[in-house]
Amino acid sequence: MLETLNLWLATGFGLGLAPIAPGTFGSLLGIPLAWWLLGRPLGQQGAIMAVLVALAVPVCHYAALQLGGGDPGSIVADEYVAFPLAVIGLKAARHPLVMALAFAIFRFFDALKPPPIHLAEYVQGGVGIVLDDVVAALATWVVMALLLYLWQRRTGACVRR
Repeated sequence: MLETLNLWLATGFGLGLAPIAPGTFGSLLGIPLAWWLLGRPLGQQGAIMAVLVALAVPVCHYAALQLGGGDPGSIVADEYVAFPLAVIGLKAARHPLVMALAFAIFRFFDALKPPPIHLAEYVQGGVGIVLDDVVAALATWVVMALLLYLWQRRTGACVRR
């Protein structure tokens, strides 16, 4: 029973079983989570994300063991838990186009895994399964914060971060 529940969480309630782009489909669950978090004070956003990331490590680790080891593509809890970090504290991300851009950049970083993102996968004990997505989300946050800053300077608009 617990193994089934763990696999259900790890596979994003089945989205990770998609025949193509399971990581992208699984990451979609991160959008409503990010949207909800952005309505909270920044301290709460950080605390909730810390708990979710800490819980994602054993969920992904044990699911990977059940599925034969490594980082199976069907495990997507790491993606949907990490994505909100890409917009944490960026209130402008509550605009659908900004959220969509953050999602696209996150998927780009997660799929291509440029340095140093790919190095995070080598961390042992199941941590690497989640850590590469966390690093991809943090890289996305940097890009988004820079883009929002440049947009604000260019338009003179007040973009709340």
